[in-house]
Amino acid sequence: MDFATFLVQCLNALQYGLLLFLVASGLTLIFGIMGVINLAHGSFYMIGAYMAYALAPIIGATFGGGFFATLLAGVALSVLLGYVLEWAFFSFLYDREHLQQVLMTYGLILVFEELRSLLVGDEVHGVSAPELLSGTLPLGGLMTYPVYRLFISGVCLAVAGAMYLVLTRTRLGMMIRAGSTNREMVQSLGIDVKFLYRVVFAAGVALAVLAGMIAAPVSSVYPGMGNTVLILCFVVVVIGGIGSVRGALLAALLVGAVDTFGKVLLPQAAGVLVYVLMALILLWKPEGLCKVG
Repeated sequence: MDFATFLVQCLNALQYGLLLFLVASGLTLIFGIMGVINLAHGSFYMIGAYMAYALAPIIGATFGGGFFATLLAGVALSVLLGYVLEWAFFSFLYDREHLQQVLMTYGLILVFEELRSLLVGDEVHGVSAPELLSGTLPLGGLMTYPVYRLFISGVCLAVAGAMYLVLTRTRLGMMIRAGSTNREMVQSLGIDVKFLYRVVFAAGVALAVLAGMIAAPVSSVYPGMGNTVLILCFVVVVIGGIGSVRGALLAALLVGAVDTFGKVLLPQAAGVLVYVLMALILLWKPEGLCKVG
């Protein structure tokens, strides 16, 4: 492998890992802070991809907007979707056993898949990258790299930075961290934990939807696309440490590197390398790479 190819694979691993983090960070917030095992989280990623496909023609024809306006509209709708879902469904799961949470959220997957089939069909769809980001950058020799993939990495890094600031430097972040460790204490201080959880859940849904929307031009849009992402997200959450956003970032970058270079160097074993990584890390640190925080 020459240097240019190695550089391309490093950029691919970074982009893939950061995209996984964007989805998994929402899952680790919901799982670690609210205590809900949400198997439907991958469906929010799928919904985001289908939003990118379905909203772009509507926003472009009606409001004259393009890809970036579609992103803003999709994120706004996803926040509303998350808030309503938490109020109408997930708020009843907090005191349930994990088995009941798994069964009920699996039922949501079936509901979302059926709605997707009724609304947009079962075909595979493509989403075009914005013209501004459709070019490539030379990496030396004959190698180039798509600008849009760099854009995905940039968006994920910006979101990661914003999450860090919110969780560590704001009153809301302080309440979220306190609520994850001692819900009763937070309630005794007069903080509305129910509203706090709805905000957290809405943010988690928005992160997954945003990931699906920006990934759509790279991965295309197809039925069941959230299932594979869901499995990898749980791997990231477990490796990083349940409830730790910092751990989710480290784990996602590790998973991205192992998966990307595994497909290049060991294609026959690429499908199991991520799970081998998870097993080795859990043998070393059963609680994951980072504690909650």
